[in-house]
Amino acid sequence: MDQREKLKAARLSIFSNLVLTTGKLIVGAAMNSISVISEGIHSGLDLLAAFIAFASVRESNKPADDKHQYGHGKFENLAAIIEALLILAAAGLIIKEAVPKLYGTVEVKSLGLGGAVMAVSALVNIYVSSRLMRVARKTGSPALEADAWHLRTDVLTSLGVLAGIVLIKLTGLYIIDPLIALGVAVLILKAAFSLLRESLNSIVDTRLPESDEKAIRQVLEAYAEQYVDYRNLRTRRAGPQRHVDFNLVVPRGKKIVSTHALCDSIERALHRRLPGVEVIIHAEPCAPKDGDCEFCQVRLTYCTTGKKTGACDECEECNPGGRQTGK
Repeated sequence: MDQREKLKAARLSIFSNLVLTTGKLIVGAAMNSISVISEGIHSGLDLLAAFIAFASVRESNKPADDKHQYGHGKFENLAAIIEALLILAAAGLIIKEAVPKLYGTVEVKSLGLGGAVMAVSALVNIYVSSRLMRVARKTGSPALEADAWHLRTDVLTSLGVLAGIVLIKLTGLYIIDPLIALGVAVLILKAAFSLLRESLNSIVDTRLPESDEKAIRQVLEAYAEQYVDYRNLRTRRAGPQRHVDFNLVVPRGKKIVSTHALCDSIERALHRRLPGVEVIIHAEPCAPKDGDCEFCQVRLTYCTTGKKTGACDECEECNPGGRQTGK
């Protein structure tokens, strides 16, 4: 269901960007307006980004294979980086076209038509970006989130161009047109650098957000009476997938079947809290010499001795023939 929802949202983005790009470029050329044309270029790159997002979403959900044994999740991160670079290219092109127009007067025509196109563009992108963001957060898709941010930037720039058209109509100052185009470029650059930073963090295996790690710790605490300790908790993200691994310290005499069942229960609980999570648990026996048995004695009541270390050697669970508490 998540995969179909992601692909449906990506198709909607492709369709809306195709219509808006065509409309803005045609109207911008008719108006002789660099700000409207710059918006068309922006939407054109959004269209290309939407195609990339669609392809990456489809690829990232393929199961692991011999070549990609950890899955294909990072295809979405790669797509987000490509999208950010495309946005940077768009900003550079807009600046290149706008700067020369600061030094000459170019009449802008059909202001009413341009204003109508910008208003429609803003409304369409508000709807599409909200839908994309909702699906992206539900499924953990960085490619769809990147696409949503592109469209939200497009909303702001469309409103900026609309404001510029109104000001030109009121003042007759055509220099406002290239100034608005440069403002659009600045907003695009800001969005691109933000997206690039987030995408590179995933590529270099930055840990999951604190909210995710807090959820992991809460799940582990719910099972605290069944193990001694957990250590070396590590997290990372690959596209929509979350990866978690840690060491689980269990009583020395705990049967492998019981330990395996405990690990399965923890994994299922983590899947419920964090959809798409991949969990690796390394179970290891407690070490009496390191003081683990004091923890075992207090919390798991395997031991009857009051010794601070070496207590597990006195238990039936850890040392058949020794004493036990009747657990």
